[in-house]
Amino acid sequence: MPTSLPERVDVQRAAAAGREFSGRFALDNCKRLAGMLVDTSGEVSYSLAFDRAMTGTPKVRVEADVELPLLCQSTLERFLHPVSIRSDIGFIWREEDESSLPAGLEPAMVGEDGIDPLALIEDELILAVPVLPRRPDAPTMEASYAPTEDKPNPFAALAKMKQQAG
Repeated sequence: MPTSLPERVDVQRAAAAGREFSGRFALDNCKRLAGMLVDTSGEVSYSLAFDRAMTGTPKVRVEADVELPLLCQSTLERFLHPVSIRSDIGFIWREEDESSLPAGLEPAMVGEDGIDPLALIEDELILAVPVLPRRPDAPTMEASYAPTEDKPNPFAALAKMKQQAG
């Protein structure tokens, strides 16, 4: 756990006090994200700013910047994928409360003992990983289809039967 981040945060107290946390931590702190990466070398720069929405709902602004080491699916080579996250998250204690969140806030469930701020940042990073990672400079591969004369059309027999019947 990064030393500047507490293990748990009481979102009500943090929002009331306008608490802010910022710093850096090693990617190897993100155990769930690690399985999506080639390796865990690198650091995440983060900022969490707690506040209240106009409705009084506790919220947090999550900002994180990192270069994720991913495997390019075109070249099968390691590359660094830059990620810059800016998310506004509103906290709820029951799923039914999600519809009452102000527009623009993503919901996050709060447990009895608050939230794990590292897990909150990690969740946002997981959502930023592309489904099919590809280096921006990877050569494009285009599929081409050229019918060959030596393969018979599987529907040719049906076409003959239709001509004979009609």
